[in-house]
Amino acid sequence: MCQDCGCSLNGPAQRLAPLHRPETQTLPLLQSLHLQNQAVADDIRNHFAQHQVLAINLMSSPGAGKTTLLEATLAQLASEFRCAVLEGDLETDLDAQRIRAQGVPALQITTGNACHLDAQMIKDALEQLDLANLDIVFIENVGNLVCPASFDLGQHANVILLSVTEGDDKPAKYPVMFRAADLVLISKIDLLPYLGDFDPARAEAFLRRLASQAPVMPLSARQGEGLETWFGWLRDQRRSVQTTLAAQSA
Repeated sequence: MCQDCGCSLNGPAQRLAPLHRPETQTLPLLQSLHLQNQAVADDIRNHFAQHQVLAINLMSSPGAGKTTLLEATLAQLASEFRCAVLEGDLETDLDAQRIRAQGVPALQITTGNACHLDAQMIKDALEQLDLANLDIVFIENVGNLVCPASFDLGQHANVILLSVTEGDDKPAKYPVMFRAADLVLISKIDLLPYLGDFDPARAEAFLRRLASQAPVMPLSARQGEGLETWFGWLRDQRRSVQTTLAAQSA
């Protein structure tokens, strides 16, 4: 976990400290941090709007299949949409290399100790992209089911991947992340025959207990199952952005 989002401030050492210290020091710090992040995120959203670019924030635990999904998506939609990807990882540019191999611009954001992307990181990366020549920007967030959901990146929609290898109780265990979802993708469903303890219906039931109305789509990026439904959702989101901007400018 990292120092700058506050997730490390409630560790064992903090629990031994006097109770008034987190109230007087930690809370104002986190409030200031999120206010600053929100201001930058709003600027980013306006920047996307000026160029009619759809921004999608992909979040999940490590290994849920975000990059594999992007590879399959970019391969199928390359002739339909002009796309770019912002890749977030603590170290290496391995995922960005995979995306570039698809012939798609990909910028690696290396966060070091930070367990999430924040708006300033996105703003800095966007300076290297020509949004006038793009339709969709995918943001692949750092693999983590906790902190990324707390930071607005100026995106239009949050897409959460839940891999069948993780367990169907994750929406119950990580409610902040799943409450933030505009779409939940149950990934790697080709492995369901080998994982008898994952029940997609149970996973969705846990999601609904959070009062979430987010659609749930099962898919396998490697086998192609469910991808057309995912592509249709992306097309709808892109049209929605265009329609909203047209109405605002009328």
